Amino acid sequence: MKKGVLFLIFINLLIMNNYAQEELKFQLPPREILDLVDIKPQPAVVMDADNRYLVMLDRNAMKSLQDLAEEEVRLAGVRINPSLFMPSRKTYYLGIAIRDLLENREVQLRNLPSALRISDVRFSPDGHFLAFINTIENRPSLWVIDIKTGEAREIFNQPMNGVLAAPYLWLPDESGLLVMVVPEGLWNNPPEKPLPVGPSVQEASGKKAPVRTYQDLLRNPYDEQLFEYYATTNILKIKLDGTLMPFLPSALYAGLSWSPDGNFLLVSTIQKPFSYKVPYHRFAMKYTLHAKTGEFLREIYSHGVIEDVPPSFDACEKGRRELGWRLDASAQLFWVEALDGGDPSVETSERDALYLMDVSNIESQPVKVATTSLRFSDIIWGNGKLAVLKENWYKTRKSLTYFIAPDEPSAGKRLVFDVSTEDLYNDPGEFITRRGPFKTQILWFSDDKKFLYLEGEGFSPQGNKPFLDQMNLQTLKTHRLWQADGKSTYESILRIIDPQKVKLITSVESKFQNPNLYFREKNQLKAITSFPNPYADFSQKVVSEKVFYKRSDGVDLDGTLYLPAGYDFEKDGPLPLLMWAYPREYKDAAHAGQVKDSPHQFVRLHYGSPVFWVLRGFAVLDEAAFPIVAKDGGEPNDTFVEQLVENASAAIDYLAERGIVDRRRVAIGGHSYGAFMVANLLAHSDLFAAGIARSGAYNRTLTPFGFQSEERTFWEAPDIYMKMSPFVYAHKIKAPLLLIHGDADNNPGTFTLQSERMFAAINGLGGTARLVLLPFESHGYAARENILHMLWETDRWLEKYVKTASK
Repeated sequence: MKKGVLFLIFINLLIMNNYAQEELKFQLPPREILDLVDIKPQPAVVMDADNRYLVMLDRNAMKSLQDLAEEEVRLAGVRINPSLFMPSRKTYYLGIAIRDLLENREVQLRNLPSALRISDVRFSPDGHFLAFINTIENRPSLWVIDIKTGEAREIFNQPMNGVLAAPYLWLPDESGLLVMVVPEGLWNNPPEKPLPVGPSVQEASGKKAPVRTYQDLLRNPYDEQLFEYYATTNILKIKLDGTLMPFLPSALYAGLSWSPDGNFLLVSTIQKPFSYKVPYHRFAMKYTLHAKTGEFLREIYSHGVIEDVPPSFDACEKGRRELGWRLDASAQLFWVEALDGGDPSVETSERDALYLMDVSNIESQPVKVATTSLRFSDIIWGNGKLAVLKENWYKTRKSLTYFIAPDEPSAGKRLVFDVSTEDLYNDPGEFITRRGPFKTQILWFSDDKKFLYLEGEGFSPQGNKPFLDQMNLQTLKTHRLWQADGKSTYESILRIIDPQKVKLITSVESKFQNPNLYFREKNQLKAITSFPNPYADFSQKVVSEKVFYKRSDGVDLDGTLYLPAGYDFEKDGPLPLLMWAYPREYKDAAHAGQVKDSPHQFVRLHYGSPVFWVLRGFAVLDEAAFPIVAKDGGEPNDTFVEQLVENASAAIDYLAERGIVDRRRVAIGGHSYGAFMVANLLAHSDLFAAGIARSGAYNRTLTPFGFQSEERTFWEAPDIYMKMSPFVYAHKIKAPLLLIHGDADNNPGTFTLQSERMFAAINGLGGTARLVLLPFESHGYAARENILHMLWETDRWLEKYVKTASK
């Protein structure tokens, strides 16, 4: 370890600020790529709970640089548009249409605003109304559409607040909404930044408080003032006729939730003191119960700042968590408490306890309903005699599913499923739900109460074939009611109308057939939408194939190979290859090799897709499998680097042996953890002519309390952290590396500094690299100008260093 630390110091001493600077305007990629990127996407769709109304929302493929350049305040892990008191970088829709699926007609919308910039679209509880926020010239207004008449009305146009929670919530009876509003006097009146009267100080008190790497945290007292300013909210009740009345006073509201019967409101508010170590969702919190009038009834629970959770994925906070409503009862709260103090290292047979409390009775006391041997994961409510309890343990990838009787705790638990979360082929699916008496989602029982239903993705060696099953509650045996054939299409379930009659709403697609919605009744399909293939011309120029090959140690691998249409390796010779991948960790080699998608899925051309380069004369291997498997009882990352090289070698060997790929002309690319993979491959192999790394992290000592799926800290596994850090091996990177990063990356661990220091290291050591920082971009890229320039940089790199490369 000492040698590794000394080497880090040596690298930093070598880094000088003498690398070439370049004044460069935004560039455009080649025409064949540009034309595809600018294609308008199909509308986003939203459906009501009764599967009758389909809302279609028009959208642009990309934002503009001006959109991203809007002022932004970064506080406590949230990014805020200070002009709107809303999260920054929101997605807005530019048009809306509603289709009545029952009557097969378009709902004629009237009185919509002339200019639309729509967000926060939500149906009312019974689906009679649709609400949305329209934001024009930094002024949001709340609109409601009467679905039956198509009439749109503006019901509120004062400043709203959506910084911490949804800006509005429907009343249970649909008579109006609760709206988060900016308190009077706060709009455009932030506290002035004072001259510091002293330093900002944090102190370690001798108590362990490990936290993973977060960004945009509070740093000083002024940040605290700003956070309180932007997060403070009043709550008004607004009737559909526009009548306003006060409901709840100013506070830092983090959430509002109606009881199933609509008579009570659970309110969560952030409390002081704030923390400089964790984001706002781990700040001190108070949970209070209110009547439907807003009247305070009692405090349910409160906790302090959560800073002492162990870094393990099986760890959790002490005290109550997962506080929420039991959805099949009128007014019962549930929560979970760790029996092991939230520490997975504690040896115990009981990890968590599930509690219920009837809040309609002031004298009601909490009742322990069940305990778990693993960590609580989820609960699906059904009735007093049956709910589905799920528990997981990440360390072993074990998942258990039980039936419990909420009203009869002494009945115990009945094991239903015992599976590995990695074993996709044996995934039993998820129990489906329907709207119950309280308009909440509860388990879907057959009419005779003898069966439940499950839907699943249907993973298989031939690709995904989604299914619908029926389970006998007495025997726990399942019967398959329907499964997609998966022969030439990929059909997924979107909504279930009647499971016993196999009446579904599905999405059907093929390689070059755009996804469209259909009514399915058993073997009959009826089209709902008819969106055309936006890439019809591209589809004629590219062919794809699901390929399968093995690693040297026998692990099964796969990927999707794209080639120019009409390509003949015997006549045309081997092509340059662009390989794109993302590493994933596994405990079991057999699970690592399982197929995870369908060979018939539509070829979607998003901004980060490598498939564009088929049009530039490349073979492209997309989503190449890069499993990192635990060996000999160890952890997957113990041999991370070696397995990366094995995965890459296997793919290149396979394609080269088929005569498709020229080994001398192979590029490797990836985003985020994929970028981390790219730098490691260039540092530890000579397989690639060049690399493209977007928004990655390269020095793991900067994420010392764990990263990705690594649970160990730097001090527990220093050699692993050092070996996995390509920054440490920058002197071995000989192939040209293109580093691209958003200069406002907010993803935990992938600070923009990671790419800056990696570039500086390669430059200082005499390597070949290029660093491109995209203005205003976060971890994913959004602005058209930046995306097009990123594609230009990538194309230029591939043309220069790969297409013409030779040994």
